[in-house]
Amino acid sequence: MFDSEIYAQRRNRLKEQIKSGLILFLGNVESPMNYPDNPYHFRQDSSFLYFCGLDFPALAAVIDVDDNRDIVFGDDVGIEDIIWMGFQPSLKERAEQIGIKETFSLNKLEETIQRAIQQGKKIHYLPPYRPETKQRIAQLLGLNLDNVKEKASEELIKAVVAQRSTKIKEEIDEIEKAHSVTYEMHTTAMKMAKPGVAEKEIVGRIGGIALSSGYNLSFPIILTINGQILHNHYHGNILKEGRLLVNDSGAESGLHYAADITRTIPVGGKFSQRQKEIYEVVLESEINAIQLIKPGIKYSDIHLKTAKIIATGMKNLGLMKGDMDDAVKEGAHALFFPHGLGHMMGLDVHDMENLGEDYVGYDEETKRSDQFGFAYLRLARELQPGFVLTVEPGIYFIPALIDKWKGENKFTQFINYEKVEEYRDLGGIRIEDDVLVTEDGYRDIGKSIPKTVEEIEEIAA
Repeated sequence: MFDSEIYAQRRNRLKEQIKSGLILFLGNVESPMNYPDNPYHFRQDSSFLYFCGLDFPALAAVIDVDDNRDIVFGDDVGIEDIIWMGFQPSLKERAEQIGIKETFSLNKLEETIQRAIQQGKKIHYLPPYRPETKQRIAQLLGLNLDNVKEKASEELIKAVVAQRSTKIKEEIDEIEKAHSVTYEMHTTAMKMAKPGVAEKEIVGRIGGIALSSGYNLSFPIILTINGQILHNHYHGNILKEGRLLVNDSGAESGLHYAADITRTIPVGGKFSQRQKEIYEVVLESEINAIQLIKPGIKYSDIHLKTAKIIATGMKNLGLMKGDMDDAVKEGAHALFFPHGLGHMMGLDVHDMENLGEDYVGYDEETKRSDQFGFAYLRLARELQPGFVLTVEPGIYFIPALIDKWKGENKFTQFINYEKVEEYRDLGGIRIEDDVLVTEDGYRDIGKSIPKTVEEIEEIAA
């Protein structure tokens, strides 16, 4: 938990931004795996954590902007809970740690909301992503369940995004902590990438590194020799000589800040010539993209410049042809690079995605493209100091997409399909790092994880 003053400042700034009404934050409740006493690992709502910092279930917080009151609602444990869970501090004691003096039992929440409604106050809440939260909001506000999400406060969404987008030093320190554990996860995976090893063995080992550090995973591990499947969570394959292993994984710090790193490893420790050539194109594009990061530049512009580097590299290898400016403009490069360059990162690995990606990654001056590939860019807006983001270009050979475009004679002026067929079974290559936007440029988050061909071959050998 951060110092109580940090949470108080965040809530006060929110009051200044919202100006009137009542702000409702519902914390998460435990979610049963198969029966109530056997829940999934508890994860608190990130916006609740950001403004209130209390990391246990069945809480709510109300910020009354008009009366300048901050209130936490929850229930103290009884003797039966203590038998199973041990002694727990009182709600009042916990609330004081985040600078809130008023606490009430959870059953007083509905009364407080109804009183505010009767007084004509607007109730601001964020769009729910869990069904139980959606149901609770509908109950509290007397809404039709189908209308809950659309009636979420756009004013509150924008205010929360404005605050959470810019990370303070304490938050960056937490991300650095998550990255230090992630470093161990990735270097361990590189050393384990040997023929005959099962994907699940590596997944278990690197997941255990996070857990044994007292951390959790910031998202389910993506580790696969079928890297052409962008978010492949299947771990049933056995590693074979000559295949590429994509490891997209990261730890989550004790205060729930994320790291998100991807490395691509040659099974057996040596890239083939063809793999090396494609890998070098991805690496060049990633390094160039990072070096372009600075305040005031749109991330969409960096994405397009990255796409141009990838397209040019593919042309040099004979897989593309023609004018690469035109190829990128029309989207031909997306056969190989069909996703966006990166996303915001913080308390969520895709930061604030539950609030609406367009609120987080776009703004009034930056609108989402409808072009295949470019449309998947999660972050396009102008960068500002304090943003933490991922840079993750890739090149993939997706057989179904190749067959579809080839069958449609799509972009034949730019794509050499005959040459592409020679690479059909290569799989996928992605390289990803986490970067902080500074006042005058950028800073890589954490200790550099091996990513050059020479570095990876040395550690994987």
